[in-house]
Amino acid sequence: MSDKAGQYLELFLDMMSAERGAAQNTLEAYRRDLEQYVGHLARVRTPVDDVDRNGVQAYLMGLESQGFAATTQARHLSAIKQFHRFLVAEHLRKDDPTAIVPAPKAGQRLPKTLSIEEVDQLFAAAEAAMAQPNLSPKAQLKAERNFVLLELLYGTGMRVSELVALLRSAIVKDASMLVVRGKGDKERMVPLNDGAKDALLTYLKKLPPGRFAFPANTKEGYLARQVFARELKQIAIDAGIDPSKISPHILRHAFASHLLERGADLRVVQVLLGHADISTTQIYTHILDERLTQLVEKHHPLAQKS
Repeated sequence: MSDKAGQYLELFLDMMSAERGAAQNTLEAYRRDLEQYVGHLARVRTPVDDVDRNGVQAYLMGLESQGFAATTQARHLSAIKQFHRFLVAEHLRKDDPTAIVPAPKAGQRLPKTLSIEEVDQLFAAAEAAMAQPNLSPKAQLKAERNFVLLELLYGTGMRVSELVALLRSAIVKDASMLVVRGKGDKERMVPLNDGAKDALLTYLKKLPPGRFAFPANTKEGYLARQVFARELKQIAIDAGIDPSKISPHILRHAFASHLLERGADLRVVQVLLGHADISTTQIYTHILDERLTQLVEKHHPLAQKS
């Protein structure tokens, strides 16, 4: 990477942090993708302020030839587009070479999810872990913490980054609601069911005073999401479920899928998930289509005659 490209990249990341409030995870993803891009430009001896449309497309074709999925190529292109728009806005180059570069085409796939029965198995295993005899106080608190995390994750559909960093001050109205701070530092209200509310309040009473609901001895002061992901896989193993089928993200999708299967409105699910655009939530529309088909087959007079 040239010194100039490195300076441009740091300026871009500073802008994303200061002006757009990008989360640390987002900034790290931008850095990773753009360092790969400007590194490629350095290898082909093309300055970042001289690369043209063909140069950008050649980079994307290289990703494809390396076996990267279309979704990964599209993510890289999104970062590159924002980077070049920034360079134009800051008068660091005159034109945007990505303006007419088409995004790689990819079919929209529904993420993996879990059945309601599998979710029930997870909860049973988490409850059994709390009920084990002769647990030390530390192990007991850990088991209760994991159960509460599971309750909140499946009960609210929060992103794992939102969940582990949950502030105690975000628990409002006697724990019937949570104020969740999501992407772009935007806040939304999510309701808690009675089971999650009771589990959360019981758990919090056992903690010393502090800022976070899930404190840990980390630089941030709260539980690392990777640690929770590992704990979740152990719960899956205890439940007799293949741990490769389980992740916090998959439980978030289970939350959305099961709500829609039970009749929830797509826009309500959009708000609960914290999606800024309904188009993001529309990946679940096949569930609505299936439910509508079942309703017609069950209740329409002509369907009943067949």
